[in-house]
Amino acid sequence: MRIKEGFVLREVCGDPVIMAQGLSSIDFGRLLGLSESAAWLWQEAKRQGDFTVESLAAALFDEYEISREQAHHDVEKLLEQLKEQGVVE
Repeated sequence: MRIKEGFVLREVCGDPVIMAQGLSSIDFGRLLGLSESAAWLWQEAKRQGDFTVESLAAALFDEYEISREQAHHDVEKLLEQLKEQGVVE
């Protein structure tokens, strides 16, 4: 999987959000807000380029003090949301 071109992580009112790049494409009704750990996963996915659930879960496990099972579950949940919004391919 990869993050689709044209989507960026920005901070809006102190919160991390994903939005389409460029002022003409901003729709404040369709911003995708993220938690701190989800924003970290976004940055890790961008760093990896081509990523898998397993590669992101391993990175999340290494970064945060959670179980491998919880890391895998959290990554699956986030990627499901990102797919629904058309942000990953």
